[in-house]
Amino acid sequence: MGQALISEGKFHCDFGSPLGAPGQVQQLLGNNRVRAAAMSATNGLMRGMEVIDTGAPLSVPVGGVTLG
Repeated sequence: MGQALISEGKFHCDFGSPLGAPGQVQQLLGNNRVRAAAMSATNGLMRGMEVIDTGAPLSVPVGGVTLG
């Protein structure tokens, strides 16, 4: 649990990514299904959509401006 997912929807999320909305796995439901928390708007998401399992936790780029 805790892996990041990216939907394969043909819409743009808040970050301008053509891949779709990022999310994080919260619960494994079985039969290749998970419950996930979305990290951006979910307009256009539907049940049963395919997603990409990144195999890694969510990550955020950090640079000098962010660190202060």
